[in-house]
Amino acid sequence: MTEIPMPEVRGRLTADRPLSDLTWLRVGGPADWLFQPADLDDLRDFLRALPAEVEVFPMGVGSNLIVRDGGLRAVVIRLGRGFNGIAVDGTRVTAGAAALDAHVARRAAEAGVDLTFLRTIPGAVGGAIRMNAGCYGSYVADVFVSARAVTRGGDLVTLGPDDLRFRYRETDLAPGTVIVEATFEGAPGDPAELAARMEEQLARRDASQPTKERSAGSTFRNPAGFSSTGRADDTHELKAWKVIDDAGMRGARRGGAQMSEKHSNFLLNTGGATAADLEGLGEDVRKKVFQTSGITLDWEIMRVGEPGRD
Repeated sequence: MTEIPMPEVRGRLTADRPLSDLTWLRVGGPADWLFQPADLDDLRDFLRALPAEVEVFPMGVGSNLIVRDGGLRAVVIRLGRGFNGIAVDGTRVTAGAAALDAHVARRAAEAGVDLTFLRTIPGAVGGAIRMNAGCYGSYVADVFVSARAVTRGGDLVTLGPDDLRFRYRETDLAPGTVIVEATFEGAPGDPAELAARMEEQLARRDASQPTKERSAGSTFRNPAGFSSTGRADDTHELKAWKVIDDAGMRGARRGGAQMSEKHSNFLLNTGGATAADLEGLGEDVRKKVFQTSGITLDWEIMRVGEPGRD
């Protein structure tokens, strides 16, 4: 695809750009192109002029992503400065898609707005919306007001909850659509109490998850226990880590990949793993869980691109 003429841009457009250093797992081959727009108009002009046959893949900070070793035959769009602002108006918080979830939670708490559940979620706002991110019983769907996004054709649109149809770890965001900004509404709270709650959440996370290891967060979705809106259903509490443990796959390895000993639903690059190692180990786990329990685990980590030649 690198032979296809690309539109003129004011930002940075790089051909055959390796993506491994842009993902938390540090694996993956090159994208045909990586586009880092200078601003909103640059992004819109680029998408409007980009040939229709060229695939577009919006990418955040790569916190929940495996890029396969053969890379991506697409233009990867990664937002940076100019798309990471955070503003608070009453109990509403508007954040650029590139703003880190943790930064949004902290800024909101300082202003007395409760978005504390975002504090321990790895990644940025755009990905949090796309995946209806959540923890501790709260989800993006609970606080989402609206988002601005640029379509594959370059149009700027406003999306509401009915457009996205939030579900457990998924939405109806159209392929190639790039979220650029979102508005949330949180409950009012005392800044000191909100700060203390976030510290408690961080301590709980660090005690139970391998936060010092190279991972991509939860590997598989919980197989049951969530309603169609993405909210927890207390009548079912089946957890992915439990069925992985029951299948004897805690600590399982393939090449440089390992299921964490600390939390068996975390897939680790222990050093030198390839994307094939990581995805292959995940498939080993899925197979063993199905054999032992009849449960099919669904990936929470997104896997994209082509396998390597090997």
